Amino acid sequence: MKCETCHEQRLVAFSCKGRAFCPSCTGRRMAQTAANVVDHVLPIAPLRRRRGVVEGPQFVITFPFELRARLAYDGKLLGAVSRIAIDSVLGFYKRRMRDLAGVVGQSGAVSVVQRVNSDLRLNPHLHAILLDGVFVTDNGAPVFHALTHLDNSDVADLLQVIRVRMLGFLERRGIIESRRDLTLLDDDFAERDPALAQLAAAAVAGLMPAGPDVRQRQPIALRGEPGVAPTGPLSVTELGFSLHAATIAGAEDARGREALVRYALRPPIAQERLKILPDSLVRIELKRPFSDGTVAIDLDPLSLLCRLAASVPPPACHLVHYSGILGAASKLRPLVVPAPPPKAVADSTHSHRHPPTHRSR
Repeated sequence: MKCETCHEQRLVAFSCKGRAFCPSCTGRRMAQTAANVVDHVLPIAPLRRRRGVVEGPQFVITFPFELRARLAYDGKLLGAVSRIAIDSVLGFYKRRMRDLAGVVGQSGAVSVVQRVNSDLRLNPHLHAILLDGVFVTDNGAPVFHALTHLDNSDVADLLQVIRVRMLGFLERRGIIESRRDLTLLDDDFAERDPALAQLAAAAVAGLMPAGPDVRQRQPIALRGEPGVAPTGPLSVTELGFSLHAATIAGAEDARGREALVRYALRPPIAQERLKILPDSLVRIELKRPFSDGTVAIDLDPLSLLCRLAASVPPPACHLVHYSGILGAASKLRPLVVPAPPPKAVADSTHSHRHPPTHRSR
């Protein structure tokens, strides 16, 4: 970078190594990971309803406002609740296929952690791409059995399983006082790292960070009444938890499958949606209007920087996970994922060979 005044040149590192909001890093990560998932991870298998690749629905799982700040800065806790959520969905497929078709098998998932909403408010949530059925071993070869039906009652039951299991885990870990009054306990993080705690809390609420005079806060109770409420087709909510399962990529829709994966891996903000206004405010144009008709958010530069800083995940926090039959530990994974093309195998073989040596006599 060259200074326009003194013409001094400095080397500036623009790469964020995939941890933040750099358009170059996040765009490259989205394209490369989506290509890898579509070409080398999502299985090819026959379906009873259609021919071609396994159909894949997307489950979007969100958590209550009161938990979002804690999940944002505690990478281990976010990883634990993510595993609970995905394990619950995989267990649902296993039970559902056993009850409907009388087969016992295993499904698979590719899950991605998204950390913000379209207005950059902090909202750690999961986008999980599921195989819409289970693989059952038949004489050593996995055979895919598709789920034939999914309705709002199934999604509601699944959300209740996720909520009960997650709250039980949080109670055992001392994150909440109990599952009955659902009081979020203080973890002393505000005293250990007050700046990050304020950034996270403010980014969740969409406000400026609080000053030192309001750092001490009373325990917060999760609000809401028990009972699942439908919010749309295959979409339900309960006590701040929500589950959406209406998006699906068809078996023969190659573009739709790739678009679904790219959407789950999308960067937190698109550069073309950011505009600097004449009054020095920054406008974030929303991809879709909010329910109240809001189409854009205007922020002062400091507020924007605060939200961007809060969106950076903790170090060593993985954002993409492979579970079930698609997990690295699954013995059936090599039998269901697409085989690499012959050329790739040949190139890989040659790359490990030592070049021939020539000796002069």
